Amino acid sequence: MARRPLPRILSTGSAQIARSRELARTAADSATDVLHPLITITRGLRRLASAGRRRWADTPKDRRGPLLFLVASVILVVALVPYGPLLAVISLMAAAAWQGRDRTPPAPEGPDESQTQRLRALYEALVPYFSAAEDPAPLYGHGGEWDKAFPSYEFDDTGRVCHLLIRYPAYFPDGEPEARARIEQLLTAKAGRGREYHFAWDEEGNELTVTVLAPLPTDIAAQRFVTAPGETVLGFTDPLQVQRTLPLGYGDAQRDVPPVVWRTGVRSTEPHLLAVGQPGSGTSTLLRSIALQALQHGDVLVVDGSGTGDYACLTGRDGVLAVECGLAGALASLEWAATETERRLIAANRARQEGEAPPEDTRRPLWILVDRPSAFTHLAAADGRKDPQALLQVPLRHGRAASVTVVVADQFDSADALSDAVRQHTRARVVLGPATGEQLEAVLGARPQTTPVAQVPPGRGYARLGAGPVHRLQVPATPDPYDDATSDAHRQAVLDLLPPRTTPADGETVPVPAEAAAAEASSS
Repeated sequence: MARRPLPRILSTGSAQIARSRELARTAADSATDVLHPLITITRGLRRLASAGRRRWADTPKDRRGPLLFLVASVILVVALVPYGPLLAVISLMAAAAWQGRDRTPPAPEGPDESQTQRLRALYEALVPYFSAAEDPAPLYGHGGEWDKAFPSYEFDDTGRVCHLLIRYPAYFPDGEPEARARIEQLLTAKAGRGREYHFAWDEEGNELTVTVLAPLPTDIAAQRFVTAPGETVLGFTDPLQVQRTLPLGYGDAQRDVPPVVWRTGVRSTEPHLLAVGQPGSGTSTLLRSIALQALQHGDVLVVDGSGTGDYACLTGRDGVLAVECGLAGALASLEWAATETERRLIAANRARQEGEAPPEDTRRPLWILVDRPSAFTHLAAADGRKDPQALLQVPLRHGRAASVTVVVADQFDSADALSDAVRQHTRARVVLGPATGEQLEAVLGARPQTTPVAQVPPGRGYARLGAGPVHRLQVPATPDPYDDATSDAHRQAVLDLLPPRTTPADGETVPVPAEAAAAEASSS
């Protein structure tokens, strides 16, 4: 069916509204400029009237009569003097203009003494890196003029630098990552620790822009995101390199936040994802968030190598094929996933050869979520059985054509145990928790343009999709609803997103904690 175009009033309405607002703002500014003298005189008359009322109220009652007589005498004299009323009106207008002037103290020009000391300290610290002995006109030198090197700067309420434009000489090797890293580390230490900085290097103009980033919001709970099929929200980031925003609900309020959207499917260039982090950094939270979004349009198979039961809330739900925590179940499930991938490829190939559309069961997305596969690797080696990661090779290599997506999560201390297939075919990468620059570069393939900090909340990290830029990331709060430490609001948010339960073939029911069962019953 051909797509009908939107009516013209709907397609151009937003542009007309924006143009009307701009015209109204321009007209208001012009009117303010023209009527500024009248506004000033009116404000002055109001202040003079207020001062007169206060003077009258402060005058004792026994002196009000003589005061009235004195005022009447002055008015009579002014009325009898030639040009008296005109001079009185002129004097009154002048007094009103003087009283109605803008008394806002002008903003101080330039930094104060403490700010000057901070800028001079930054300048002196950069001298060894941005100076050379053979430079005939050095921009940087001990005791030099820092205002030429720092043409633009801003300070926050605490007196620390929040924005700084740095000029550096052309011979500085700004194309070398090691040279950049030294400057960024120095500026982070001198401008103030405990904050995240964004560094924008302009190699053509020999300028470095340093900006302090605001903390990412940590109060975003799990919810239905406005995305298209095949789009998964990994988390939320800064509006520096992301042009898209999503409307998010915060109780009764709503605001737009820029997301990190991962696109999967046949046309995706990053069909599989690898998440690495420290213990407690939020990799399981990320997998639960992905699972809740994947269950809207596909099936999910979960293999949990941690053995902590973080995915028990998915057991028995519609669309959840299995939640395996043991080695035998993991091997059986991953072997079935490999066979299913091959079956989908064969069925789709036959359909294309016959000139027909692929079968429906081959187009429904299948998600394989594997948490801590390195734990199964050690168990399989000790038991003399096959490594479950070897069974991921077929879904990883051919999953994109078969609508199969693999998500692997592990920890830094076990990252060496990941197989080559996992490393080669997971082009979407996520690092959560505190990490050094070397660790970030080893996983993401590039250093972020921001400085990592030592203390971060759970779910905070970095994401990179293929060869794209490195984004700061905050995973939406998706805790285990069966955990006693989970708040009621977050528990209810996750339970509202879970699909209904499916009765098993053997009639057995899955045990559910009483607190979570009560919350689930209240939500339904």
